[in-house]
Amino acid sequence: MKTLMVKGLLLLAIVCSCRAADSIWEVCNKDSNISGSSQISTNIDSLLATLVSKTPSRGFLTTTSSSYNNKDNVYGLAQCRGDISKSDCSSCIQDAAKRIREACPNQSDSRILYDFCFLRYSPENFFGKLDTGSGLIYFNTANVTETDPKTFDNELGALFDRIRSEAVLPKSQGLGKGKAKLTPFVTLNGLVQCTRDLTELECAQCFATAVGSFMTTCHNKKGCRVLYSSCYVRYEFYPFYFPLDPAQTGRGVGTISSVSLSP
Repeated sequence: MKTLMVKGLLLLAIVCSCRAADSIWEVCNKDSNISGSSQISTNIDSLLATLVSKTPSRGFLTTTSSSYNNKDNVYGLAQCRGDISKSDCSSCIQDAAKRIREACPNQSDSRILYDFCFLRYSPENFFGKLDTGSGLIYFNTANVTETDPKTFDNELGALFDRIRSEAVLPKSQGLGKGKAKLTPFVTLNGLVQCTRDLTELECAQCFATAVGSFMTTCHNKKGCRVLYSSCYVRYEFYPFYFPLDPAQTGRGVGTISSVSLSP
């Protein structure tokens, strides 16, 4: 089994200060060391250039970079969050391509996630393959006080049943988002997205695995993000997806903790 190294995010309590330009998950497979292999490194650079230039036009791209003898292949995928603009997508992919080479300079199997985009490359063809082998959970340490836990569980479950059903439709391209009123003054916001190389069934399976953490690690918390290579799910008590709702203001109260997920 490959060993995955998750950088800087294991069981840390941090104040929620993430910006769009900050990566929220970086994974470098240290078993894929390419020290001394200049050709693979060149292929990675070529692949990243293609992802940077072509992903923003449709928000998603899979591509392969190889040598003339078809050796040292590198497979790459990039996807932007489905609710952002092409300009924001372009900026995010550029940041991701630069940062991933800094974070994983000697690894041919790497991935990076930002709020607005995800980028991954590997010497193995991972296209169309469901991957929940490792992941990360961010959760707000503050508990829900606006309603009782049972009511909150029911409202959260109903919201995510709805947006997951939306996301797996072909026209949705893996994205589902929505909100639910907990009280006249408190709104629950949710978003799910899977990578667009997956089938509807694989997308649904990934969401089911991720949403399962809502009743364990994130139970009764005021915010949660579950991140996998194939999908992620998130809910908050403040607006975080576009278009932003002007009727909702403020951010969640409390600090954010994280825990790694592994098989």
